[in-house]
Amino acid sequence: MKMAAPVKTAAEYVPETRSIPQLAKAVQSCRGCDLYKRATQAVFGEGPRAARIVLIGEQPGDQEDIQGHPFVGPAGKLLDRALADAGIDRADVYVTNAVKHFKFLERGNMSNSSPISRKFALCARREPKGYSLKTVRQNPWSLRSLTVAAL
Repeated sequence: MKMAAPVKTAAEYVPETRSIPQLAKAVQSCRGCDLYKRATQAVFGEGPRAARIVLIGEQPGDQEDIQGHPFVGPAGKLLDRALADAGIDRADVYVTNAVKHFKFLERGNMSNSSPISRKFALCARREPKGYSLKTVRQNPWSLRSLTVAAL
């Protein structure tokens, strides 16, 4: 009988002390999946820690990969307009992505593609206790935010 290969996770890249600055630094060295190989850098979330609104996108796009900030590409421009129309200052919102690395596909120029669910699961295993995707689904109030929206 053939033994199954061990399941790779991002758990070993999560620091013992899980402050936001330490997690932001640790995510840059994450090798929990192969997305890091073609990405320029990991893109960590930004915004106030006690934000009342948290917006979670799927993954960084090519502009986010280059600039190192979430929602700075075309989707970010649309988000900025939507927030402005709603009277919400983006500086008051925490924005992040479920997957922290850009998934590069060669098609003549840089372009992104939708990450497979396995990549979501790997990144979810990396989140600090109390902030995993599973925990947020079970208890969205654990984020201490008024609104959580998956984009």
